[in-house]
Amino acid sequence: MPEAQHSSTTEPPATTVRLDHTVVHAHDRRLSAEFLAAILGLEVGAPFGPFLPVDLGNGVTLDFYEKRDEPIQPQHYAFLVPGERFDAMIARLEAVGVTYYADPGHTEPGRVNDLFGGRGAYFDDPDGHNMEIMTRPYVRP
Repeated sequence: MPEAQHSSTTEPPATTVRLDHTVVHAHDRRLSAEFLAAILGLEVGAPFGPFLPVDLGNGVTLDFYEKRDEPIQPQHYAFLVPGERFDAMIARLEAVGVTYYADPGHTEPGRVNDLFGGRGAYFDDPDGHNMEIMTRPYVRP
């Protein structure tokens, strides 16, 4: 099978395996993309075929794809965010009336955690995806 041709000549070919993009299913792609972009302080990109992208700034894009007549299977998306921007994200959640939690099971409302020497919080997007913001990556064994 031939390799796909990448249209950009400014990006060198990959030398390691990395995540480039993933699809996020949504009942309303615009609502979900704008919600997440607003909370994270990002922009929604121009439509790309059936997708509405949110570029995370590290070479990874979330491509929101609309599934209006099918149930959405909630997924978990974790975002490593700069510590100096964390409080603004929490404030944006509060401003739009979205409850955040210190734990992934959503049993500690209105609290943040201090895992791995950083801060973190979980919240649901409009389709029930469990979103996580954290200032320090998990320490894995």
